[in-house]
Amino acid sequence: MPIYEYRCRKCKHLFEVLFRSRDEKMTVTCPECESTRTQRMMSAFAGKIGNTSDGGAGCGSCAATTCGPS
Repeated sequence: MPIYEYRCRKCKHLFEVLFRSRDEKMTVTCPECESTRTQRMMSAFAGKIGNTSDGGAGCGSCAATTCGPS
């Protein structure tokens, strides 16, 4: 069951919706303002890559052990 990220076009609230296969055509309603003017967002996928036993705390997509600005 996939989880999709949505943004309300009316109030700009960002929220997630869990879909079951039978819900494919479901109208998504904003939990904040109850608008049906919602848009599914492209979400980034995060997963474990390789061996992290070296003590690094990074995401695995580069050699850095920390992410973000220094």
